[in-house]
Amino acid sequence: MKTFSYVGPAAEINELESRTSEKGRFYKSPNGDWYPSVTTVVGHQSIEGIRKWEQRVGWTEAQNIRRTSSWRGTKYHGIVENYLKGDLEKVKESKGLPSYLFGFARETLDRIDNIHIIEAPLYSTDLCIAGRVDCIAEFDGELAIIDFKTTGTLKKESFLDKYFVQESAYAYMYWELTGCEVKKLVTLSVAENGEMQVVEKYDKIPYIDTLCKWIKEYRYYQESINR
Repeated sequence: MKTFSYVGPAAEINELESRTSEKGRFYKSPNGDWYPSVTTVVGHQSIEGIRKWEQRVGWTEAQNIRRTSSWRGTKYHGIVENYLKGDLEKVKESKGLPSYLFGFARETLDRIDNIHIIEAPLYSTDLCIAGRVDCIAEFDGELAIIDFKTTGTLKKESFLDKYFVQESAYAYMYWELTGCEVKKLVTLSVAENGEMQVVEKYDKIPYIDTLCKWIKEYRYYQESINR
């Protein structure tokens, strides 16, 4: 198994207090303000689509799918994090579907190196948002925001825009906090049939523009229900 190099963050990154409610997840910034997570802001765009999906499959089945997806993703992320940190004993102890997915993804994960941070909190006082980034490291020699995804079946690239909006937020936050600009956004998806998908985006501006639009819409919605 590969041994990864660590360069560390371009500036100090500290842990943030967080809380979760029916409104989503929020992080407390160093100035004391509570910022919504990027996932909460981006997820707001899917509310109507999720409702229709729940009606189509039924609420009970929807809950089962959510639990399965959450378990699969959390366990897989844990294995990947241990692998990148060099904790190979924990990697070897992993079992079941998440371990199976890691086996298919490992060759692609080995294209990562010179790691800045893994599973770390970021925030932006400019955008008033926060979140936890999966990984900031070089991918094929270029500094990237790297997002690890598991899925039942691979999605068409046109369906991945929300991932890149989220990743662009992390790129902006990292730049704001450290002055270090990432070169690209990378989504690494592995499906239950073992297929691997790598999608890279170099132009972050369209996704930042969409992010700013969605932040405004989220704030407007929150203000409207609190009136």
